[in-house]
Amino acid sequence: MSVQKRRSPVKTSRSSLLALAAAASAFAGEASAQTTSAAPASEPTALPPLEVTTANKQKKKAKASAKKVTAGATQSAAADASAGGGASAQGETKPGLNLDAPAGTGSRLGLSPLETPASVEVIPGDTVRDRGQTSVNQAVTQNAAGFTSTAAPGNGGSGLAARGFAGHGSVMQLYDGTRLYVGSGTVTFPFDTWSAERIEVLRGPASVLYGEGAVGGVINVVPKKPTDYFTHEAEVAVGTDATRRFGVGSGGPINDKLFYRFDASGIQSDGWLERESDFSSLALSGALTYRPTSDLNFTISHDHGDQSPLRYWGTPLINGTIPERLRDKNFNVRDSDVSYVDNWTQFKTEWSPTDWLEMRNVAYRLTSNRHWRNVESYAYQTSGPFAGRVLRSDYIEIFHDQEQIGNRFDATVRTPIGGGVKNELVVGFDVNSIDFLNRSNSPFAGTSSVDPFNPDPGWFGDKNNVPAVARVDSETFQHAFFAEDRLTLSKELTVVAGIRLDKVSLERADPNATPAPTYFEKDFSETSWRVGAVYTPVPGLAFYGQYATAVDPIGGALLSLSLTNSQYQLATSRQYEVGVKQSFWGGRGEWTLAAYDIEKNNILSRDPDNPTLTRQIGQQSSRGVEASLGLQLTDTLRYDGNVAVLEARFDEMIAAGGVDYTGNRPPNVPEQVVNSWLTWAFLPKWEAYAGVQWIGSVYNNDANTLKRPASTVVNMGLSYDVTDKSEIALRVFNVFDEKYATGGSSTEWQLAPPRSAELSYRIKY
Repeated sequence: MSVQKRRSPVKTSRSSLLALAAAASAFAGEASAQTTSAAPASEPTALPPLEVTTANKQKKKAKASAKKVTAGATQSAAADASAGGGASAQGETKPGLNLDAPAGTGSRLGLSPLETPASVEVIPGDTVRDRGQTSVNQAVTQNAAGFTSTAAPGNGGSGLAARGFAGHGSVMQLYDGTRLYVGSGTVTFPFDTWSAERIEVLRGPASVLYGEGAVGGVINVVPKKPTDYFTHEAEVAVGTDATRRFGVGSGGPINDKLFYRFDASGIQSDGWLERESDFSSLALSGALTYRPTSDLNFTISHDHGDQSPLRYWGTPLINGTIPERLRDKNFNVRDSDVSYVDNWTQFKTEWSPTDWLEMRNVAYRLTSNRHWRNVESYAYQTSGPFAGRVLRSDYIEIFHDQEQIGNRFDATVRTPIGGGVKNELVVGFDVNSIDFLNRSNSPFAGTSSVDPFNPDPGWFGDKNNVPAVARVDSETFQHAFFAEDRLTLSKELTVVAGIRLDKVSLERADPNATPAPTYFEKDFSETSWRVGAVYTPVPGLAFYGQYATAVDPIGGALLSLSLTNSQYQLATSRQYEVGVKQSFWGGRGEWTLAAYDIEKNNILSRDPDNPTLTRQIGQQSSRGVEASLGLQLTDTLRYDGNVAVLEARFDEMIAAGGVDYTGNRPPNVPEQVVNSWLTWAFLPKWEAYAGVQWIGSVYNNDANTLKRPASTVVNMGLSYDVTDKSEIALRVFNVFDEKYATGGSSTEWQLAPPRSAELSYRIKY
């Protein structure tokens, strides 16, 4: 029997979507033209791990403040922040928490973290690069409070956990304020930090801003933008394991109306494992901004990413531990492959015809092509015919081909509403269409056994010659309407509220399902909202409270929603949060403190009266406290750090067979995370830094029978200013060679790299 896919509005919406994007951009340009014509022109302690990184230097603050940022560039930055992309002008962030920097991730009104009733952090790109954090995952987990990695080394390296919730279905990733939809639980772009102007982090539910899939938090990578002043930079580095990397970037005016930005970066390494350990990546980005008038910007940009990551899926446990002799072994096959190619193009229009009105439109297209061919499961055998050997299984080959086309439009109106009360309102819509094709050799048959201490890799085709065929062929059309309002009741008190209505239509076919092909359609409709207040009794000190709701997909990703899970609705959640933020000592110090309570309902659980039935009656919750501090102790000594302590549990969870997991902690969720960095400019032109990351123990499974111990990681660095515009730096990562795992299962752990070092030379002018 063949399955005929009924092409509903999802397919025909693509042309409508592109037409809508073009019309919105054309409308903004036309309206501006009319306006301007009328107007004048290791197995550690129970404490959480901290990773060390270099801090931005006082000299860099001086250089940043000396940069020429004109009124036009500043206006563009403010507009971009309120659009959700963060500030675009260079030099606006500084070492520390950046409580006064506009951050579009926490609000579409372009509020600073101090003005937002939520936990928002701004991580400067210079801080990330000074600390040698070359991946987005490193930058977030080593700098932001409470974030930890859940990513397998070979699976995109981008999964995160926050506030007790883990994975792409609960912690969302954005690029320049636009959401990247997840296909089968993998996000591979953006990955490199060289072109990042800043990384903005929002902790807690964010569905009111970005739709389903953000109960734990949001990460937004904001790229460097074209500027109307010249800036150029370059860096080369060499390190252990024959690691080489580079970065170049340039931006500035072409004429008085046209501005550019270009960045390129790459890395190549032989890797720390014995074989099949090499990895490489290349990232290219370019943007042009055309500013025909002071109130109108058109920006077109394109980003390209090409990755061949580490082809490592874990190290088998022997009697619950990993012997030192196994640390550098790779149990994958000789012809393993992991590759990702991502392309992102967007056209942005920003128009501010008056002081009280702003309009923005972003049209974009994203394509992702991914390939995996690996043996991914390893288990040491203590008995049977393979006793004393490692049994390998899951001979997996998967192809992902994904295209996402979308458009987002919003308008902000700032007007008084009487009695001196100020009001700011943003309204808009978001539409996108996604084609996703997953081809694989499922059900991933094939096994082999190898010597644990001298594994013979073999070839993939030795045990599995099954061709990859279409398993998921889905089309998703999503549209949303949103609004956010900020009411200034007095100089001290503001109220912020938002609402979003999401509608999703999904078609999925599995043309090669057995015993017969399958096809289904599913519609979702959800409303998310939040309301909060900020009280500022004195300048620089803000108390806030917030109530927010969110929704998450069942099974991790709507694009690959299974037929079984399609019968369920989205999981719902709510959060209460209170906190305080302060900038003090003339801006030399900043601190935040937040307490929250999150409850997630409608997760899958077995019926307690009939364990053979699965129902949406499960519940998961977390509550915790987070604190951050940035302090310039003296002109030469700086401290930055944060701590997150939480309690996460299943309030109601019954597994197959009636096994009750109620009261257990969800997997991959540590209950303590601490990051600390100390930077000391101990001599003229010299600076040293040290940092520690402590991560508490985590469970590998829902049953809480398998635990990975806590870890402590120390990083250190030393830099010397060769000239006022260049520096040489030596960095050592995992200084004490801690052996610790970043992920795992009941039979294997994914180990973090051992001690490594690099020497870099950077120039910026």
